[in-house]
Amino acid sequence: MQSPNSGGRGDGGPSPDDEFAVIERLRGRFGEAARAVQPSGPIPPEGDTWIGDDAAVVTLEAGLRAVWATDLVVDGVHVDRRICRLDDIGYKALMVTVSDLAAMGAWPRYALASVAAPRGTDIDLLGDGLAVAARETGCVVVGGDLSGSPALVVSVAALGAVREGAGPAPLLRTGARQGDHLLVTGPLGASAAGLRLLRAGRSGSDPDTAVPVAAYRRPRARLLEGEVARLSGASAAIDISDGLAGDAEKLARASGVGIALDRVPVAPGATAEEALDGGEEYELLVATADPDGVASAFVAAGLRRPEPVGRCTDPATGLTYRGSPLGPGGWRHRF
Repeated sequence: MQSPNSGGRGDGGPSPDDEFAVIERLRGRFGEAARAVQPSGPIPPEGDTWIGDDAAVVTLEAGLRAVWATDLVVDGVHVDRRICRLDDIGYKALMVTVSDLAAMGAWPRYALASVAAPRGTDIDLLGDGLAVAARETGCVVVGGDLSGSPALVVSVAALGAVREGAGPAPLLRTGARQGDHLLVTGPLGASAAGLRLLRAGRSGSDPDTAVPVAAYRRPRARLLEGEVARLSGASAAIDISDGLAGDAEKLARASGVGIALDRVPVAPGATAEEALDGGEEYELLVATADPDGVASAFVAAGLRRPEPVGRCTDPATGLTYRGSPLGPGGWRHRF
């Protein structure tokens, strides 16, 4: 099984079947359709953020903005049922969706959970995992859909909001500026290491494997970290779902900057390659002009101090790691 957290460098750069190229084509189609509904004014409207960020921000009426995110967990791509329990899959499906809200500095309120599954799938067990993740994040599952399917697919859509307070509302990928410092909310590579260990027949029952295996099976959205980053002066953020290299590239492209990575904190049991390219981390990559202020705010909130990994640079420099060009990395779906 190839997956976003396999820890590899991907299979090359952009191409017509690359997921990001497909997204851009769909963005154009959906923009044209939106213009038919909204014949005047900018698309998207001022203050809204549509396709291209971790979540969409939509103005429902004056002064009321919703933050929406959706994600999929597909057997054979994001999870492997041979090494994952169904409750782990349900847990992961909700948690990875609300992680997109965490990257915006938003908190989840409600979710819809839809399941397509082969006959004989224990939907109750899968629902147990969804319910645990809902309790842990304070996100209420209010509906969804069920369907038969040859393969297991769990789709979660979450509605979030930004709490009252100072700072940008919400935090976007587009806000990074040249000279900003880059921080990550924790060491990287644990999920990819967990997948590697499980594939090798390690169960996670011993102390050496428990943490990485748990990181793969039950990742945690960094909701408080996202809010604290937003309120303490972060300029941009993204959750690390497709690998640090790949998601740093997305942040750079959205903000129109270059990125120079000079170090990568490696989680215990992980390799340097897994830390750089392993996805499904759900730690946050945060850009800020005031790294000391953000770090102090994390400590004051009882959070782990974020670790510096690099700087935002002139866009002409592209993406580099320890001074050398870093080609396209991270996970890319192909269609």
